[in-house]
Amino acid sequence: MNKISRCLLYIAIGVILHTAIILIFVLTFMRLRTPKFRFGSVSVQTLTTNYSTPPYFTMKLNAQVTIKNTNFGKFEFDNSTATVSFGGLPVGRAVIGKGKAKARSTKRVDVSVSLSTKNVLPENYDLRYNFDLGKLRLTSQGTLKGKVYLLKVIKRKKSAEMNCFMDVNIKTKKIENLHCGKCAYGC
Repeated sequence: MNKISRCLLYIAIGVILHTAIILIFVLTFMRLRTPKFRFGSVSVQTLTTNYSTPPYFTMKLNAQVTIKNTNFGKFEFDNSTATVSFGGLPVGRAVIGKGKAKARSTKRVDVSVSLSTKNVLPENYDLRYNFDLGKLRLTSQGTLKGKVYLLKVIKRKKSAEMNCFMDVNIKTKKIENLHCGKCAYGC
């Protein structure tokens, strides 16, 4: 093998190695993932049940919303709300202010949610049955819209979805069975 052929062979090997390294870098670090948005913890601050006609409940929850960013760039999100529902009807909203989650980190935001079924549930909805069971099933949904920034050059819009459910034990005033994610409703 002469010197020119050997030189061309080394150049070809170098180009192949550089291409492989760039490809691995792009597939590993530059891949954009959707951040995760959910309730991290929830506690009942106050709970009042009223057996009158029609029955209703009022409640105040303290919740910690977590935004988990698994990207190698920051995630900046806009103001958003998470709706808390009972029996399929919205009974309260959690307001999440705009902010950012750093690269490969989890941002925690404390929110307070006031819930009330007074003047929300239909007249024929028998809330007393839930009171007698001792549990209230709440669901929450929300969308967090924002952008992921990579290397101060690339920015992509991403939306994180929240789907959670939880049971409120009326007697102990504690949250039980808090589940969030794609299969939060038992799929």
